[in-house]
Amino acid sequence: MTDEQARVFLAQGTRTGKLATSRADGRPHVAPIWFILDGVDLLFMTGANTVKGRTLRRDPRAALTVDLEQPPYAFVTVEGRVEISEDLDAMLLASIAIAGRYVSEAEAEAFGRRNAVPGELLLRLRPDKIIAIDDMLG
Repeated sequence: MTDEQARVFLAQGTRTGKLATSRADGRPHVAPIWFILDGVDLLFMTGANTVKGRTLRRDPRAALTVDLEQPPYAFVTVEGRVEISEDLDAMLLASIAIAGRYVSEAEAEAFGRRNAVPGELLLRLRPDKIIAIDDMLG
């Protein structure tokens, strides 16, 4: 896939991402996330006291994989660094947009408002490297 095709793939439907980080002791941590694209960056949220939140404050490096789980199978992996924001206004806009991808329009605002609160983090993954494979059967 080209970078543009990878962005289209990442933005399609309700695919979740699998975010990989490294704990302080070196053990890997992988967690599913909801996300949206903002230009070339990926935006997602987590609680400040979650494993993801604590790990990314210590080490901003992360990898995110999104895959197509049925034939012809495909995936995009984005590696980069995460920028963290606690700006509640920015968080609210992003949280509503993220929710809008995964829940009904009627539920998106309530979901977004519930999550854009102190103690949550808005995370922006800036890609350094993208690996994208389409049609793994072909």
